[in-house]
Amino acid sequence: MATQSGLKVVLFLGTCREGRVGIRVANFMINQLKARGHDVHFMDAQELDLPILKKPLHFYRDQTQAPAVLQEAKTKIVAADCYVVVSGEYNHSIPPGLSNLFDYFPASIFSYKPSGIVCYSPGPYGGMRAAIQLRAFLGEMGCISVSNIFGIPKVGEAISEEGKPLNQYMEKGAGKLLDQLDWMAKAMKAQREKAGTP
Repeated sequence: MATQSGLKVVLFLGTCREGRVGIRVANFMINQLKARGHDVHFMDAQELDLPILKKPLHFYRDQTQAPAVLQEAKTKIVAADCYVVVSGEYNHSIPPGLSNLFDYFPASIFSYKPSGIVCYSPGPYGGMRAAIQLRAFLGEMGCISVSNIFGIPKVGEAISEEGKPLNQYMEKGAGKLLDQLDWMAKAMKAQREKAGTP
């Protein structure tokens, strides 16, 4: 496991479907991040309950007039050193709650910071079809994902309802992803500071 580094991380969860198991994955990943000493802000599309996008944050001429939930989310996104995106797979694609959440914000506030993809499914593929699409999506947002994707097949057998790992693969798989994300986040943070980029 990497040494503690105190990075600021926003973890996104975009599944809102009834009976979702994504919350298990999110809780597991939050625990893994906190064990590394990171400051984690959980951004859950279900809790935010944003309507289908009509007016994103950057359409407000005076952003102080935007809904408080968007202003608060923007503050956390801008302050973050990196992002973890937890995604299920709906019809072999990215859940609409996830893309809807991201689309409320301009891509510029995500730029020059890395992301890590954690995907899952009840079947054997671990959400990888959605993950590959998500990799392109995140790249266009400016928060390019690290090369490792942490895929969790048969998620109901891998994580308890409380977010506890049920096999040895879970912590090992999360560790590989987070080792890469930690390294990239530190490198990009140093370069942003050198260049004077927020």
